[in-house]
Amino acid sequence: MCGRFALTAPRRAVEEFLGVIDLDDFPARYNIAPTQPVLVVVEGERGRPGSNLPDRRALLVRWGLTPGWVKDPRDFPLLINARAETAIGKASFRAAMRHRRVLVPASGFYEWHRPAKETGAKPQAYWIRPKGGGIVAFAGLMETWSSADGSEVDTGAILTTTSNGAVARIHGRLPVVIGPEDFSRWLDCRTQEPREVTDLMRAPEPDFFEAIPVSDKVNKVANTGPDLQEPVTPAAGGEAQPSGPKAGDAGQLSLF
Repeated sequence: MCGRFALTAPRRAVEEFLGVIDLDDFPARYNIAPTQPVLVVVEGERGRPGSNLPDRRALLVRWGLTPGWVKDPRDFPLLINARAETAIGKASFRAAMRHRRVLVPASGFYEWHRPAKETGAKPQAYWIRPKGGGIVAFAGLMETWSSADGSEVDTGAILTTTSNGAVARIHGRLPVVIGPEDFSRWLDCRTQEPREVTDLMRAPEPDFFEAIPVSDKVNKVANTGPDLQEPVTPAAGGEAQPSGPKAGDAGQLSLF
């Protein structure tokens, strides 16, 4: 799953990578957590002047998707992730898969390797980023939840799939990555039905990400500085080992 990520790239780099314009300036964020606002990109309605391409626009959504049919969010689980393998058929994600697919820009994400309990070792945190750095776009879903008094909240989730490469040795799931050549197809909810974009909901190439062991400072939401990504030597017993999905991975908040 993906329960913490970062976006530290400059505004202009994000604009260029995602093809958006007039993006408001924003600070580097090293520890984005559930319920916080996250930047997403959606396809607009109008064509750009001098182009047959639609506008792309950016907006902030609350990380934790709430379907429109939910009466009271307090009685509904926080859906920060959606499994790519089942999202099309799940009631919570079906409408968003059809009508509100988004891109979630990130510089990388954090994951925890959990040693066997009998070892007594603590979980080891890893900063997982594209090799060489840069920006990546996670596949996301968006829903606008309306309360009884008419107020609205935009909410979102990140799609995940089975891990490969360096991440598979740490955790069984990772975010779905959409390549720049597929941005338009993923965002096009007018002509591209969910079944026509299932081929995009896959893990990147095995060598796409690199995993860097970091301290447990990232465990605390209050810690937000660049020191969260400084490499450390893994504690004894905390080294990443090959592993499949753990029991409970299907839950939405299994980080701590």
